Amino acid sequence: MATVLDYFANEDQVPESTLTELFFEAVKKFGDEKALQRFTSAESISDISYNEVLRSVMRVGGALQASSFVRGDRVAILSENRPEWAIVDYGALCSGILVVPIYPTLTAAQVEYVLTDSGAEMVFASTPELAQKALEAADACSHDIVVVAFDDGAPSETIAWEDFLGRSGPVDSDEDRDSFREEALRSRPDDIATVLYTSGTTGPPKGVMLTHNNVASNVRATETQLEVRSTDSTISFLPLSHIFQRMADYLFFWAGVTIAYPRSMDTLIADLKRVSPTVVVSVPRIYEKIYNGVMSARGPKKKLIDWAASVADQAADLRLAGKEPGGLLAIKYSIADKLVFSKVKTAVGGRLRYFVSGGGPLAPALARFFYSIGLTIFEGFGLTETSPVTNVNTYEYFRIGTVGRPVPGTEIRIAEDGEILVRGSQVMKGYYKKPEATAEVVSEDGWFATGDIGELDADGFLSITDRKKDIIVTAGGKNIAPQPIENLLKTHPLVEQVVLIGDRRRYCSLIVVPAFEALKKWAEDHGIDPGSEGALVEHPEVVAGVGDELLAMLGDLASFERPKKVALLGEELTVENGLMTPTLKVKRRQLEQRFAALIDSLYEDEAADKTAR
Repeated sequence: MATVLDYFANEDQVPESTLTELFFEAVKKFGDEKALQRFTSAESISDISYNEVLRSVMRVGGALQASSFVRGDRVAILSENRPEWAIVDYGALCSGILVVPIYPTLTAAQVEYVLTDSGAEMVFASTPELAQKALEAADACSHDIVVVAFDDGAPSETIAWEDFLGRSGPVDSDEDRDSFREEALRSRPDDIATVLYTSGTTGPPKGVMLTHNNVASNVRATETQLEVRSTDSTISFLPLSHIFQRMADYLFFWAGVTIAYPRSMDTLIADLKRVSPTVVVSVPRIYEKIYNGVMSARGPKKKLIDWAASVADQAADLRLAGKEPGGLLAIKYSIADKLVFSKVKTAVGGRLRYFVSGGGPLAPALARFFYSIGLTIFEGFGLTETSPVTNVNTYEYFRIGTVGRPVPGTEIRIAEDGEILVRGSQVMKGYYKKPEATAEVVSEDGWFATGDIGELDADGFLSITDRKKDIIVTAGGKNIAPQPIENLLKTHPLVEQVVLIGDRRRYCSLIVVPAFEALKKWAEDHGIDPGSEGALVEHPEVVAGVGDELLAMLGDLASFERPKKVALLGEELTVENGLMTPTLKVKRRQLEQRFAALIDSLYEDEAADKTAR
């Protein structure tokens, strides 16, 4: 029986609007206050006010108009997160021009696909390397494409950023601003604002058409649920090419939150400390790395951390029940906080009020750990096609192991096969030039089929079981959801990444990327010469020992769910090697293809059985 949640779908809180309306509301309200921040060195940060952002946005809009762009045309952005990204985005939106973001990690051939499919006629690229990639992609396209480069040193065939801005007319007078604002506010809520190409774990990417109101309503709805203050600050590091960080940045800009951009992902930890953000959005993979870094300690330090974690867990039980720890427990917690938890908090800037997690399932054990040490993670749910947020935990409605209740204006339905269906103002207009694909996932009455399996409780909290396409069906016909099993194993200190496999097989197996520093110490403790990482993951005693530890964690599973074999990988699954999406989801199909020989070796007994028959 399907469950429909409609008592929480309060559309009065999310009136129709546009992203340009939100932009001008923010500029009017915050004026000379800090909007964006740019690192000029490891220690120095320059501020960009709301009024300065407006001036730059006007220059972009004027330059686009001078370059013969008109409403409905398309421009692409191929860049890491930086102030220019936001400025080009707002400049195009205010000009009625559709923005097509492109992940910087894509190959030239993949960039060419997006440019060809979208029909974008200009690409804004950041570094000389990305500008070169854009040129290569543009050369392969059948239509003319101009490349604008933000940084110096780009190929001569590109247009320099300042030269492009120089095409703009005057932007300084009140008359100029009024004229620009009037043009920007011509956009209607149902106008397409952006086309985003899904990173996708399978198949060619599809262009998701999101309207102004799709995203603006999501901004307004999310703002009613999260406590966002104009005194807050954040650091924007998830790809702006994905709607999660982009919508969050629209929300932060509108709410007066100062947005800083890291120098690079390599400097993120140092930049976090320098910025000291109060609110951060991230994906589970980042929290896994922080947790593994804490729990990988050995010796006396490990004993201290385990004691502190136990104390925190007891305190968490009380706080989740609405009580505060007292007496001896309060004293122990204070000591644990001083010796252990404060160091974790300092590593993320020391001022953080909360994290927001999305883009994939967060292991409940990780959510509980961060909550217990005073770093609450508000897990949410959504997809590119839903702009993205449909559900999120909040201070008022918080339940670990769920993705929270629906945001205002959202209805949730669980289909007979367990698939989560969503209806609301955030549901996309459709896939670009793919009406048949749109009809496959959006019903005539507006229900979007998410492709995720979940459960909805009586209080409106949604739990995600797994991706529908990731469900493993064994040779015996048993259905197994890999994510809960993987999430449990991710808390083991020897595990960096883990993937459950076994579709159409007699049993499941584990592919594990070990936490190598912890694994080396484990090997030494067991009298094994660590040697190289490659040799370590192939050492029979190491594979067997790690396997035994991991399989022991799964003793409560049904027999058909329990994996029987374990293989260790000598390389991390990354975006760069094609085994993760830019939003850090495992590409399962690619992994199974890349390591087919290794996986087949786990099922040699299956092959032998078939041969014997």
